[in-house]
Formats: sequence, C-alpha cells, structure tokens
Amino acid sequence: MKTAPVRVWDLPTRLFHWALAVLVVFSFVTAKIGGNWVPWHFYSGYAILALIVFRIAWGFVGGRYARFGSFLFGPSAVIAYLKGTPAAPRTLGHNPLGAGSVFALLGFIALQAVAGLFANDDIASEGPMVKFITKELSDRVTSLHRLNEKIILALVALHVAAILFYLFRRRQNLVRPMLTGDKPDGDPDLASRDDAALRLRAAVVLAACAAAVWYLVNLPAPA
Repeated sequence: MKTAPVRVWDLPTRLFHWALAVLVVFSFVTAKIGGNWVPWHFYSGYAILALIVFRIAWGFVGGRYARFGSFLFGPSAVIAYLKGTPAAPRTLGHNPLGAGSVFALLGFIALQAVAGLFANDDIASEGPMVKFITKELSDRVTSLHRLNEKIILALVALHVAAILFYLFRRRQNLVRPMLTGDKPDGDPDLASRDDAALRLRAAVVLAACAAAVWYLVNLPAPA
C-alpha cells in the first residue's frame, strides 16, 4: 500500500541548493567573461561564502535531513551501500554516496570562495583580503583558486551524472524532491519539520551569515 508524500527537504535547504547552483554557474561565467563582469564575480563569491556558512550552521540547526548527523556515514556503511547488502543504511535523506558528494562539494566550494578573497588577476582586480598578505602569497592562492575551479567542475559533472544514473537506471527522481521537498512515499513519523518557525530560524541564521561576510570583506587595511 502506497503512503502519502513525506516532507524530506525543508524549504531553506531547497532554496540554498538552487541558489548555490545558480551562483556557482554565474561565478564561472563572469570569471570567463571578465571585464566589467569582474565585480559581479566578486559579489557572487561573497554570496556563495554567505550561503556556505549558512549551510554549515544549518547542518546543526536545520530540518531533520538537512542536519549533518543524518548523513554521516562511515566506510563500512558506504561499502554496504555499494554492495547492496541488507546492512546498507536506509534513509529518506542522502544515501552514503550522496552524502559524500554533498561534503565534497561544500568543502571545495568553500575553499574556492575563501581563496577568492585573497586572489588577484595581476591587472586591476583583487580580493578584499589581499591587503593582509604578501603579493607572493596572493599569487599562490590565485593559482589554487584556478586549480580548484577544475576540481569543482569535475565534482559537478559527477553530481549530474549520478542524478542521471539514478533517474534512468534506478528509476529514482532525485531532482523532484529538491523542488517540492517531498518524497513520494515513506513513514510520516520520519518526516522533516518544515514549518514557519523553522523558516524564520533560517532567515535569522542567513542574515547573521550575510552580515558576517559583509563585515569580513569590508575590513579596513592594516595601518
């Protein structure tokens, strides 16, 4: 007997997911175009950094399946999932492979955003934190920023490939739940909270994260 849809992804988690996807693409495009788009590349990077800080905080105070504790899996769980054994973890949220993808993307995108604060283009643009380090160190961070871009592109490609694999081979649509918040069937007792109070909490957390990033990028140069 099929049960009713169950809320898995709270609205703040879904908005974060799609906002980050759009901003990553926007950052990549503006970096390649250059010119008058460079300031927008920086603004996008600041927004990404605020979102990443928000997601880290949300991993502790968010909805049930947004919390890191719901998708922290050890090596044995990953192996069991890959083998399809009965010992493999069962969850409405991220499976062990999806969890690995989430942590990898968050980590490397965070690294990219932070590195961008210290990077320069050797022409007219530089990150707001360059004033705190030497030109030599800034050049090294810039090289890291460029290399990490390729790693992120590879991770995004793997992420999309996994979504397509689950859609066509396992007949599981992973995109729809990230749009609607619901999975088609499951135990209602295991649903995630997604009420007005939780959304208000998310707004407060995001505002604090945005304020922290604004403060960071506007620090005055050392005397």
